Amino acid sequence: MLRLNHRAADQLRPIKFTPNFTRYAEGSVLVEAGHTRVLCNVSIDDTVPDWRKESGGGWLTAEYGMLPRSTQCLARARRPDAPRHLRAAVDVDKLGPRTLIVDCDVLQADGGTRTASITGGYVALALALRQLIQAGLVPPGILVTPVAAVSAGVVNEELLLDLCYEEDSAAAVDLNVVMTGAGQFVEVQGTAEGAPFDHDTLLGLVNLARQGIEQLLAAQAAILSASR
Repeated sequence: MLRLNHRAADQLRPIKFTPNFTRYAEGSVLVEAGHTRVLCNVSIDDTVPDWRKESGGGWLTAEYGMLPRSTQCLARARRPDAPRHLRAAVDVDKLGPRTLIVDCDVLQADGGTRTASITGGYVALALALRQLIQAGLVPPGILVTPVAAVSAGVVNEELLLDLCYEEDSAAAVDLNVVMTGAGQFVEVQGTAEGAPFDHDTLLGLVNLARQGIEQLLAAQAAILSASR
């Protein structure tokens, strides 16, 4: 099968991180996966939810949103969606009485907006925490592991990695996978859009996604190293 963008079945879209994209956020990155572009900003608030105050630790919250005209229609949506994924990256008990607020705004959508938000959100999170670590306000070990995400799916009976919009809209099976740098799963979410799929297909998609995530983790590490 010749993909629309001439990629191999197991090939990611070109991934690019532009760190410190905005001036005022403690951590900021523009992540681009093909034609999908997401701005990820992390703010640090020196308060915590009431139910966390007695713990002495902090918290992380996040929102993921589609800006107007980020898609072909006028629809705008914003919802809490990514917190549970990015919390895997941080030991919030070592954060002190602070809340990390992650805002992921989709500027342009071409499939994989949610997974790009998680992958870019980790980079922005690491940049924000670097400031606290350098100031001696939190220990270096507060970052537990990198986290990255990618989609995989079945299109025209072929297993494909990192679906663009046209592929995603035609997929018989759509799977999102979120993993840590240690190769552990944070989320595996798959849906049959028509006929059910079998165990071998599930394993094939998971393995395909894992290969892609390994590449995304390497890209995260490279940009964070270059941004020191």
